[in-house]
Amino acid sequence: MKRAIIDTPAAPRLDINRFIETLAEERGLDVDVIITTLEAALSSAYKKYQAGNQNIEIKIDRDSGGIIINEIRNVVENVENPDTEITLKDALMYDINSDLGGTVKIRRNPADFGRIAAQTARQVIAQRLRDEERKIVYNEFADKVGELVTGTIYKNEGDQTIVQLNDKTDAILTRKEKIPNERYNLGSIMKFYVLDVKQTARSPKIMLSRTHPGLLRKLMEVEVPEIQQGIIEIKSIVRDAGARAKVSLITLDPNVDPVGACVGNGGTRIKAISSALKGEKIDVIVFTEDPLNYIRAALSPAQIAKVEPVLDTERSAIAYVYQDQLSLAIGKLGQNVRLAAKLTGWKIDIKTIEPDRMPTLKDIFHDVFNE
Repeated sequence: MKRAIIDTPAAPRLDINRFIETLAEERGLDVDVIITTLEAALSSAYKKYQAGNQNIEIKIDRDSGGIIINEIRNVVENVENPDTEITLKDALMYDINSDLGGTVKIRRNPADFGRIAAQTARQVIAQRLRDEERKIVYNEFADKVGELVTGTIYKNEGDQTIVQLNDKTDAILTRKEKIPNERYNLGSIMKFYVLDVKQTARSPKIMLSRTHPGLLRKLMEVEVPEIQQGIIEIKSIVRDAGARAKVSLITLDPNVDPVGACVGNGGTRIKAISSALKGEKIDVIVFTEDPLNYIRAALSPAQIAKVEPVLDTERSAIAYVYQDQLSLAIGKLGQNVRLAAKLTGWKIDIKTIEPDRMPTLKDIFHDVFNE
């Protein structure tokens, strides 16, 4: 006996090729992503329409712009769930190669599903596409944590500033991450350090910083080719954002002066970096394993007469300066010595010493004068 295959009606036509292409171009999404999203949305719409628990496979015909709807049922001996199961006898009407334990696809074409699909899918598609856009933004910037980005000041909202990184992506600069007294005028273009990227229900939350030491590091990498090439290595950075920073360097090539390379001809390189940080003063020094010499260098621009360790205290030293260098060594509100201590990891006290001079009669006859 010859088995018959039931010829099911053609799938409903939902010409969406033009819509998909426009959407892909406007939102910068991959066509395959849109089609996959649309197929999932149509499956959801079909299940609601049928009010059942069928296993649905919906494919979009890219040539015709129509949709192909198949219900997938398991071929069983006794049907317990008509939504997902079918007997072998009935399955053979759809596919002569059906067998127990396998599956069969049944083509469907509900009369008014095209209208319902269009209405339901439009809502679901919009949400799914927003989700995909969020994923794209998150994936793009999650890899940029710790990197340098350029942004435009878009809006000031209370203590925080909204920064536009591109046409679709905004980021947040909180008060804590702002350089003190720096102006964030609308439309201004600045460099930022990507502090963190978090996925949220609404959109990725990108946090920026203007105070992080990493911002200075990245700016130096951009301005100093020797750092990009690995000839000069940044050992450590400390910052009092917008005021002063100290950077210690080592060179892997004895013929390259790390300080001179970073300062640049006529100070052009260091000036460009400072300008990007609201005029922040940047002290560039050479790192050394000798802690006392490292402390001496870290206290620049002050000239240090000598540095001595405090013998009964671990990682503690006294830096001696002449009187005319005292204020420079300490810095405004203790800024210079504080940054030097942070850079070296040593506690530093500043003391003055008297300049060399000829002894006076009072010095020679000290005991006599005292009596």
